[in-house]
Order: sequence, then structure tokens, then C-alpha cells
Amino acid sequence: MKLDLKHSLSLKLLRVVLLSALIVGLVLSCAQIVFDIYKTRQTVANDAQRILAMFSDPSTQAVYSLDREMGLQVIEGLFQNDSVRYAAIGHPNEPVLAEKSRPLLDIESRLLTDVILGKEQTFSIPLVGRGPYKEYYGDLNITLDTAPYGENFITSSVVIFISGMLRALAMSLVLYLVYQWLLTKPLSKIIEHLSNINPDRPSEHKLPMLKGNEKNELGLWINTANQLLASIERNTHLRREAESSLQRMSQYDFLTGLPNRQQLQEQLDQILSDAGRVQHRVAVLCVGLDDFKGVNEQFSYQTGDQLLLLLSDRLRSHSGRLGALARLGGDQFALIQADIEQPYEAAELAQTILDDLEQPFVLEHQEIRLRATIGITLFPEDGDSTEKLLQKAEQTMTLAKSRSRNRYQFYIASVDSEMRRRRELEKSLREALANNELHLVYQPQIDYSDHRVIGVEALLRWQHPQHGFVSPDIFIPLAEQNGTIVAIGEWVLDQACKQLREWHDQGFIDLRMAVNLSSVQLHHAELPRIVNNLLQVYRLPPRSLELEVTETGLMEDITTAAQHLLSLRRSGALIAIDDFGTGYSSLSYLKSLPLDKIKIDKSFVQEILEHDDDATIVRAIIQLAKNLNMQVIAEGVETIEQEAYIISQGCDEGQGYLYSKPLPPRELALYLKQSRRQGETSNSA
Repeated sequence: MKLDLKHSLSLKLLRVVLLSALIVGLVLSCAQIVFDIYKTRQTVANDAQRILAMFSDPSTQAVYSLDREMGLQVIEGLFQNDSVRYAAIGHPNEPVLAEKSRPLLDIESRLLTDVILGKEQTFSIPLVGRGPYKEYYGDLNITLDTAPYGENFITSSVVIFISGMLRALAMSLVLYLVYQWLLTKPLSKIIEHLSNINPDRPSEHKLPMLKGNEKNELGLWINTANQLLASIERNTHLRREAESSLQRMSQYDFLTGLPNRQQLQEQLDQILSDAGRVQHRVAVLCVGLDDFKGVNEQFSYQTGDQLLLLLSDRLRSHSGRLGALARLGGDQFALIQADIEQPYEAAELAQTILDDLEQPFVLEHQEIRLRATIGITLFPEDGDSTEKLLQKAEQTMTLAKSRSRNRYQFYIASVDSEMRRRRELEKSLREALANNELHLVYQPQIDYSDHRVIGVEALLRWQHPQHGFVSPDIFIPLAEQNGTIVAIGEWVLDQACKQLREWHDQGFIDLRMAVNLSSVQLHHAELPRIVNNLLQVYRLPPRSLELEVTETGLMEDITTAAQHLLSLRRSGALIAIDDFGTGYSSLSYLKSLPLDKIKIDKSFVQEILEHDDDATIVRAIIQLAKNLNMQVIAEGVETIEQEAYIISQGCDEGQGYLYSKPLPPRELALYLKQSRRQGETSNSA
């Protein structure tokens, strides 16, 4: 291979060395010139002081004796120096005894030197008599023209600059020759030998050692290159093995060793092809763990990986009934059941897997239980291709999780339509706020001490232009998934605070507003600032805004949640835990959180009289709240009997259809006025 001259290392080296030397020479020359400027200025000052000292005595005699002729002689003596442009002898308060001036010297260089040194410089010395009194007689003033000094400075600077550049060029040439001899020339020889190497048999030709370079970097490079050439042939088979290993890694999951999605698709293609020929069914089961994120956060990601390993081993135990087993990614697995006759065989396998998960996993002396949701598709009923069957199985599993967990679900035709409806709703939800499709309704909360309305809960509603009313249980999770919940939640807080301000202005000054927060909102860093601003903007008194958070939302990140709740309380808001008893809070978590109120979930209240277990739970929650100095409110109160029971157990407040359904603002205002009139009537009676 012939080296292009323009890419030559020698040429590049010459350019770099030359440029570097010129830059260094220029910098040093400039520094010397700057220093010469300083010296020239000092020379001007020194010459002036020397001249003044030389003519000080005759000037003193002239001014002392008021001898004008003598003064003129002194002035003429001063003007023997070409740099003196002006001279004067005299007392400041009297006419000048003698003075003389002449024009500035006409020198071409002064255009530059006037900028550096100035056109002229003035100096003076006091004229004082001899002792003992040293009487002051006047001053000797001279003005020096800087042009002669500047001319010498210019000449010196040119010499300095040219000599500096010449020295730099000479040094660069020397450095280039040294580099050429020590580096580039040996490299050229090495390149010649490298071009003679046979790529197929690299070890046959070794690079010769260059004389004088045995112990330096070039010698080390030659020895290393020879060792590399000798090992290339030995490592050819290792490369082939590595390629084989990479291919395996691309087809198998690194953690569990199970086939990945790519390998599963290849296996399923073959299984479907065989099943199509013999007209047998094939079941595709997509297994997704429930709340595996919570397991990782509660324990650690290392523990999560160990659990996935143990889970994969349990799934392998069913290999006798499986045509293929794979990990799709994350906490999702796929099982292929080939050559089945009836769908119930897939159901039996799914239930067996769920039953297996009921047995806890033991890690580091800890028992951890996992639950899963399984989506099932059948060939040929649900699809005739690998992609369709896997996609529908995953969709079915996802949809089943949104409804309930720890179960299996077969794919049905309505799954497609429901998934399409969910995607349509998700798209519409992004524009719902801008299109004024969202609104708030309010449900009263009753204080059981005097049966007056103590507060209201703001409830979000969505009226879709095509689908009509959309349940919050559907669109709230969608909003949390696509991120719109932050903007919607901020709008809800603003509207609720604005409405509360209107009711306070109407005379309901003790009314409290309860607003639900999603888990996404709770962990949003800007939430405390938003709440604080709203309370200030709408002039709401402290503790008039109550923020409700769910157990599950708190448990996602208990530490961060506690910090955010504390910030919200500092802003003046009350904090209530909603749907208490449906999650997995422990007493230790409850004590560590800054909570003001516990809200009993309606699922316990509605069957409190029919089921002793629900009644026991309600009593325990009320007693727990009292021990922690918290208020208790029960939601879902629908009958007088339910109200009487929870009041007898010490419940502070109630909410439900017994008192009112959720109402729009105008109707709730009428409800508040009617409730106030009834209270006034009962008090007067």
C-alpha cells in the first residue's frame, strides 16, 4: 500500500512543530515587546528626572535673583536635548520668569508610539534655596516629546520580533529532524514489513527489530506485534466459538437461560406448522407476575432476579406438558402447549401454574409469595400466526390484570374491541381537558357530632362525546399510564379550590374540600408548591383542603411519600388515607406517615351488618385511628342501620347515598342551604 504524501505523518509533524514553534516565538516576542514598553516609559521618566536634577541649581539661582537672562540661558541649555519640547521657570503665583517651546517632532512612527507612550509627558521639580530655611522659590517644568524614545522602541521591537521568529523556525527545524530520525523513519520501515505479511498466514513473517530501538516503545511495539501475529492463527477457532456463543445469547435469556422472544417465535412457527398438518390445537399462555415492581422495591432487584430464576425452575417442571417455554422479558413468560384436544387442557395447565405460585419462595430465610395473571390464546381459533397468537395472549393478560388479578383468562373476540376502545379512550383523554369534557361533582360529608355538612369530596367525571359517561376506574389508570394525570390532577385541584372559595363567600365558611390524589401525583416533586400556591391564590384557610391518598400509592415508595405528605401538611392541607383496609399497609408504616384521617373503604361498610368479618375490620380501623389520634370517615353509607352501627363504634364522619349522591356545584349549593335551614330549625326547636 502506497502512502499518500498529503497524509504523511512527517508532513503533519512538520506542520505541528512549525506552527507550535511560531506560536511560542510569537508569544515570547510579544512578551519581550511589552516589557520594552515598560522599560521605555521608565527611560522617559528617568531622563526627565536627570535633566531636572542637572538644571535645578541654575534655575534656583535665576528665580531667586529674578534674573530673566539667566533663566533664558538655562532654558536654552535644556533645549539642547532634542526630546525637550517645552520648558518654564517661575513661581506658580507669579508671571513666568522664562519659558520656551517648540512643535512636536514629525516622525512617522509616532502614529503608533503616541498610542503606547503618549504624545508628550510633563515633569517638574520644586526650586528650593539652600539651608537652613530651604525657602521655596518656584518650579522648573519640562515637557518631553516621546517620539525619539518611541522610534528607538520601534526599532528594538522589530529586531526582537524578527530574531524571535528566526529562533523559532530554527528550533522547529531541529525538532522536526529529531522526530524524523527517531520516529517517522523507523515507522516507515515497519510499514514496509507490514505490507509483506500474508493475511492468511500472518505468523510466517515477523517484523525485524530495528537497531537501537530494542528497549524503547518501538521495540516493545514490534515484539507485541509479532506476538499478536503469532496468536491470530491460534485464535481463529476461538473466534468461531465466540460467534456461536453470541448467536446463543441472541436467542436465549441471559438470566434464566430460557429461550427469548426471538427463539420462541422460531419454535412456535414450527409447532404451528406441525399442528396445522395434523389439525391439532395449540395453546399459548402468557404469564405475567402481579405487582412484581413492588417486590423489587420492597426487597431488592437482586432478590427479584433470584425469584425469577426460581420461578423459571418451577415452570420448567411442567416441561413434559409443554412444547416450548420462554421468557418474553421483565416478569413475563410464555408457555406453548402443543397437540391439545380441548381448551380445558390449557385451563388445567394455567390453574396448575397458579396453584404452584401459592407455594412461597424461600430466599435468605424469607418467604415471598408471587401471584400471576395468565392470558391464553388458542390455535387456530384465535389466530393462525405466531405474531397474532403472542400479541393476543399478551393483550388478554394485560386486560385481565386491569379487571382482577391472580387468575387466567382466555382470549375472546371482544378483547380486540375492548383493547381498541382503550386505545381510543387513551387518545381522547389527551384532549379531554382542552375540550372541556371533564367536570367535577361533589358528595357531602356529614359530621356525626351534630349531623351537619362538614365537607364535600370532589369527584372527577368524564363525559365522552361518543362513548358517553366513562367510569373513573377506566380513565384514571389510563391517565396514569400516559402521563396526563399530572395536568388533570392540577386542574382538579384548581377547580376544587376555586369552587370552595365561592362557597366560603356564600357563607359556608366551615366547609372543607376533599380531593383525591393519584400515586403519580403524590410522587410529583412540584405538588407541594402547587397546593401552597392554590391555597394562597384562593385565600383558603388552613386545613380547609383535604388530600386523599390510597394505601397502594403510599406503599410504592414509602420514604418519598412521607416527605411529600409532610410538605403538603406544612402548606396547610389535611392528609387522609383513602380506601383503608384494601391494601397492605402495616402499623409501622401508618405510624411513620403524617396522616390526619383514615377513610374506611365502602366495601367494608356496605356489608357491615351481614358479615361479621367486615364489622370486625371496621371496629379495628376505628380503634386504630383513635389510638393514633386520627379522625375516621366511612364512605358508602347507604342505610340508617349502617350509620347507626358506625356511630356506635365511634366513627367521626360519614359519606354516602344515605345523605346525597354526588351533585354538580349548583345543586350542592342548594343542598348546603337546605341543610343549614334544617339545622337552624332543629336548634330553635
